[in-house]
Amino acid sequence: MKVSLLRRLWVTFSIWVIGTYASVLNRFSIKGAEFIPADGGVLVASNHISAYDTVFLPWAVIRGNPLQMLWAPAKEELFESRLMGLLYGSWGAFPVRRGRDVRAGKYINQLLADQKVMLFPEGTRHKDGVLGKGNRGVGKIIYDTRPHVVPTALMGVNRWSFPSLGAKGGVVFGSPLDFSDLYQLDDCKETHQMIVDRVMDAIARLLLQEQGGVDAG
Repeated sequence: MKVSLLRRLWVTFSIWVIGTYASVLNRFSIKGAEFIPADGGVLVASNHISAYDTVFLPWAVIRGNPLQMLWAPAKEELFESRLMGLLYGSWGAFPVRRGRDVRAGKYINQLLADQKVMLFPEGTRHKDGVLGKGNRGVGKIIYDTRPHVVPTALMGVNRWSFPSLGAKGGVVFGSPLDFSDLYQLDDCKETHQMIVDRVMDAIARLLLQEQGGVDAG
């Protein structure tokens, strides 16, 4: 997918503004960014603990991959305001209807041919930091598109308030997961669930190895 240079410059500028707030005025740390492939379809699969996740993840990913996009599905309510919808859209967000949104699913599959996409497999925020169960639909996306899947763990930002100064939090990326054994299985619900379970297990391990204060269920 071709994206104009002007738009990519805008996204890179925006994330550096966000990054100044996150990692200079506050103490948002980034680990494992070297595991994010520079090219090809990449799915950044993360736990979801705060509204900050949707802006801090692009900072963590794009700062090492300037002039690239990190696309993100977002609930359609965020686009009800024309102005905010234009802003979110300029950053790579696109609306998704609650329930099964076939059109959004097809768009995600198209993006994963050669773009970076972030998804929260839990499907909703868990402000208490407890890791929820992964949505089987994410397993289906992975099975169909075969991207590099980077497990990602966010920590601490569920305790931030805005504005903040000196708040602690961070993200850690794991090495891309191997699903070659599961890709040999039938294209069915059971296989899709096993795929997303492997993603969630990897996220849980990242959380546990980074800090004991975050629960992973």
